[in-house]
Amino acid sequence: MTTLLHRIHGSLAAACIADALGAPTEERSIPEIRRLFGRRVESFHAPLPDAPYAVGRGPAQITDDSSQMLLLAEAFIEHGGEVTPKVMADLLIGWSGNPDYFPHFAGPTTRRAIERLKAGDDPWDVGRTGRIMSEGASNGGAMRVAPAGLVHPGDIEGAVRAAHLTCVPSHHTNIGVAGAAAIAAATAMACVDGADLFQVVRAARHGAELGERLGAEQGRQVPGPSVAQRIDLAVKLAVESRDLDDAIERIASVIGTGLPAAEACPAAIGLLVAAGGDPFRTAVAAATAGGDSDTVGCMAAAIAGALRGISALPADLVARVEQANRLNLADVAARLTTVARPAPVAVQD
Repeated sequence: MTTLLHRIHGSLAAACIADALGAPTEERSIPEIRRLFGRRVESFHAPLPDAPYAVGRGPAQITDDSSQMLLLAEAFIEHGGEVTPKVMADLLIGWSGNPDYFPHFAGPTTRRAIERLKAGDDPWDVGRTGRIMSEGASNGGAMRVAPAGLVHPGDIEGAVRAAHLTCVPSHHTNIGVAGAAAIAAATAMACVDGADLFQVVRAARHGAELGERLGAEQGRQVPGPSVAQRIDLAVKLAVESRDLDDAIERIASVIGTGLPAAEACPAAIGLLVAAGGDPFRTAVAAATAGGDSDTVGCMAAAIAGALRGISALPADLVARVEQANRLNLADVAARLTTVARPAPVAVQD
């Protein structure tokens, strides 16, 4: 359990660092990012005055991504390692009461879901209704989902089931659940001693397939590309690239790093591979890739942090992000570890 604590702490801290690194570059292109911030975004910056969402935030301050991730961690802790759609509905409504994040950070799917949940609609109905193909197919369910993997270390199916339930009130579609399930499954595998990048990628792909099926059967099926197959393509681009900078450009231009879950989640896995699983390099890659950079970074770095643990992160950056956001991540990690349910399985080649 000491090793698991090390991994859970690393996951939460890496996600927060990546979120804060990516906040100033969100919605920007790679050429613009390099002109404004340098070849790679390797330090915290305050968002510039023209930032569409993070303007007014300071250096190292987090956004909606890791703020919801930490709330989800607290929900798992409070409810003994399990959450329900009602718990998730209460989480979203509570989050919407924080002016630091709502309404300016809320995506269109989350905003509409919160309005309906506040009106008293059934969480099971909210996330699976609509006629617009992008509703429920964005990355809002996936951005916060890492704790679903952290509480199910080594248990891919358990992580996917938990991820599905977290998506029900807002992102209950085949694509929305597939993206969240991919991130949760990868995080769950990354928590296993001896796991490597290949096994993490394989878990992400399997999780995407399971999640797509759950979302289609119990939620709403929307048109769009396969998250699992786009993970294959993102990993191929990462492996074929000359170096990290080349991989960033290839993944951003071919996969995309935008709001759709079928872009952001495969891109997160691709950048994780391109960075060799190192949590800080993964965070830097996502921040430099632009688009929905804070979200992609939060997801990718959460996996990398679980794979390598808290000691793989620069201690000064962990301290700075904690201070800027009044966080005690070691405490959250310790309490989350107590409700985790490790799977009694060995990693196989």
